[in-house]
Amino acid sequence: MAKLPDYSDIIKAQRKLKGIVKVTPLEHSKSFSAMAGANVYMKLENLQSTGSFKVRGAYNKISNLPESELRKGVVCASAGNHAQGVAFAAKLLGVKARVFMPVFTPPLKVIATRSYGAEVVLEGETFDDAFAAAMKYQEKSGAVFVHPFDDPHIIAGQGTIGLELFQSMDSIEDVVVPIGGGGMIAGIAIALKEMNPDIRIIGVEASGAQSMKNSLKAGKPEKLTNMQTIADGIAVKTPGNLTFEATKKYVDELVVVDDAEIAHTAYLLLQRAKILAEPAGVAAMAAVLHKKSDFSDRNVIPVISGGNINMGILEQILEKGMMEEGLRARIAVLIPDVAGELKSIISILEKLRANINEISHERSITTVPVGYVLVTITFNLQDSSQLVTIRKALDGKMKKYEVLT
Repeated sequence: MAKLPDYSDIIKAQRKLKGIVKVTPLEHSKSFSAMAGANVYMKLENLQSTGSFKVRGAYNKISNLPESELRKGVVCASAGNHAQGVAFAAKLLGVKARVFMPVFTPPLKVIATRSYGAEVVLEGETFDDAFAAAMKYQEKSGAVFVHPFDDPHIIAGQGTIGLELFQSMDSIEDVVVPIGGGGMIAGIAIALKEMNPDIRIIGVEASGAQSMKNSLKAGKPEKLTNMQTIADGIAVKTPGNLTFEATKKYVDELVVVDDAEIAHTAYLLLQRAKILAEPAGVAAMAAVLHKKSDFSDRNVIPVISGGNINMGILEQILEKGMMEEGLRARIAVLIPDVAGELKSIISILEKLRANINEISHERSITTVPVGYVLVTITFNLQDSSQLVTIRKALDGKMKKYEVLT
């Protein structure tokens, strides 16, 4: 039966990974430190090869396989980062890889996985369907199944992040880590607790995918019946046996962030720090900025675990973030469907230097009277106070309108 890796296993993994993975930056942020009331240092695993930490564990696992198993190839199931990590590692080691992905997987992730040389099979509507197909192929082919988190070599590989943190900074007080299956937090916690037991390890789950928190409450790994979160990289129904054991033993606290907090944090990272990160990748920073634990005046390191964001989600995050910060607004106006009416509204916006982004018209819905048109105008603002000025101007013209939020 597999057992948890120890500190020496993580040291061995670091030697294996030398020259293969990047030693990712640890960057201090004045802006986020001020917002959090703490000294915030970001571990930027979004800049890792393949765009996430997953390659560490994947390479360590595959590179430790005996030659007899390597000849049979490797197989995994994943909707994203693990797939790319396995494909990248297999290519470097000259091993055949087959990756099963659900049919809903964003095309960019499929393209990226194939670009590393793996054979991609799109199977099933859900991750569980893809996982079942991968296991069926493994039984038939004899290929080695590379688990995304519940494997000693995977955990040890992810634990090299902890070694890098300790080697980069000798005054760490808190390390905040996203939790999906738990492989990364298990490895980091094993490494850091060996070097300094006083370092606080805090795990972060999405509110719509609290499998580890529920499992700890139950005293054993428990399966969620449903999940709903934009942070698909940490949406795991059941934590692993090994990762559950490690979390129970080494992790000091578990906290939860919701999708709104995750989305706003992703926006802030991009706007303030020019850091592109996926929703799962910003969960730790979301916990810090929203003060889910007492980080006051402490040296805190949130791990930004990945940057492979779905472009559709990114578009929504940017739109919502700009509206929340008062840099974009949207109004709906019901006007007579005659020439000149729309121009009068546009002239007000132009005069007040609002940059019009989009205009849409709706005539067919039942709430719009015959002879009228519902016009929705989206425009960019210089700052939040500009909307107040625009509203006064529209009020002065007696326009009947609604600001949409």
